[in-house]
Amino acid sequence: MFPKTNIEEKLETYRQRRIAKNEVLEDVHNILAKNELERQHIKSRLNASEPAENFLDRKQLDPKKVFHLQEIHKICVDYRLRFLDARFFKGTVPEEAITKIRELEAKYATTLGSFKILAPAKLLKLENADDPLLFVPLSNEHFYLIHKWGNDLHPLRKWLMWPFKNFENIIATIFVLSIALTALTPMQAFTKSAVTQTEYLLMFLFMFKSVAGLVLFYGFAKGKNFNEAIWNSKYYNA
Repeated sequence: MFPKTNIEEKLETYRQRRIAKNEVLEDVHNILAKNELERQHIKSRLNASEPAENFLDRKQLDPKKVFHLQEIHKICVDYRLRFLDARFFKGTVPEEAITKIRELEAKYATTLGSFKILAPAKLLKLENADDPLLFVPLSNEHFYLIHKWGNDLHPLRKWLMWPFKNFENIIATIFVLSIALTALTPMQAFTKSAVTQTEYLLMFLFMFKSVAGLVLFYGFAKGKNFNEAIWNSKYYNA
């Protein structure tokens, strides 16, 4: 009633299954190896210093992620950030960013380079003179935002960095701070007679010179400069 089992045929069947399974595993291995090789090439391009020309059709890109150099300059000046080549970034670029670069390259059949990073100076390896953004240049003045990671900036960072935007801002800050210190100073401790406006004016001038002296000493000692001058500088003492 039942056909006899041919052991040779069964062996042949098992061999075919094993070969098919091995072929599938080999294909998967090859795909993973190719994927890893492409990712390593992207990482090497992130650290490359040679300029590269990118061929991306801006009409097909997400317009919300295309930014002009003037906009990047303004955000750097307002929040005291740096906009430098990605090779200066001392952190680890997340795998999600690498994936997005691969997707862009596959979509437009191109190879990208000359990546840029927008981040606070503490996240960059600067040469001696809380949220990175990865860009790729489209032209001399337009950049495409690929990926953002890390923590957002402190909500008060813009105001805390306002005095360092330019020379006028630091003078205005010193002026206001001197007025506040003069108002808090117990003038009665310096004179037994009634305090006059002249004495307040002299105290204000003293405070102004003292605060200005401290600011100048700190600035020269640390080699600091204004936001307008350092936004695209690769030197840490700038």
